Amino acid sequence: MKTSHSFTLVALFAALMAVFGLVPKIDLPLGVPITLQTLGVMLAGSMLGAKRGFQAMVLFLCAVALGLPLLSGGRGGLGVFMAPSAGYLIGWPLGALVTGWIMSHLSHSTPNRTAISAFIASSLGGLLVVHAVGVAGLVKLAHLSWTQAFLGTLVFVPGDLIKCALCAMVVHTVARGLPDWQFAGRAVK
Repeated sequence: MKTSHSFTLVALFAALMAVFGLVPKIDLPLGVPITLQTLGVMLAGSMLGAKRGFQAMVLFLCAVALGLPLLSGGRGGLGVFMAPSAGYLIGWPLGALVTGWIMSHLSHSTPNRTAISAFIASSLGGLLVVHAVGVAGLVKLAHLSWTQAFLGTLVFVPGDLIKCALCAMVVHTVARGLPDWQFAGRAVK
């Protein structure tokens, strides 16, 4: 793939994260809001693959660190990396990386199988990995016990499973409409 095309896709998915940030957040007492932006993590990993998905999330977080108000609720700047939700933010590039890596090892033989692969990959990378790093952040930054942090993050799981299903639907649509799309480096055959 041409380098300029790769850069374009990375920038496009970083911008998609910003668009998902326009959807209002739902604040929880835990200090971590419910947002649509984890769907962007799942889509980046599933559609771009491990390397470019990771790069898209790092680019997005660099823009946030520079002060751009791209997180849900118009948040941005270095202060967001000291808040209880910082672990989740740090988990986004890792989640996209793992999602893309898993996606590269699963079947893409039909649009349906590609969608199932996307659901599995986003469940493990976009949900499990992001939440594992998020729980560690809650323990470190919010001074919660591991049990409190784990129980607190469970409130996000039903919504994130819906996002995994949405990711699979988008991937299915793209696989049907653009059969040459390189999901994790491999086209649907």
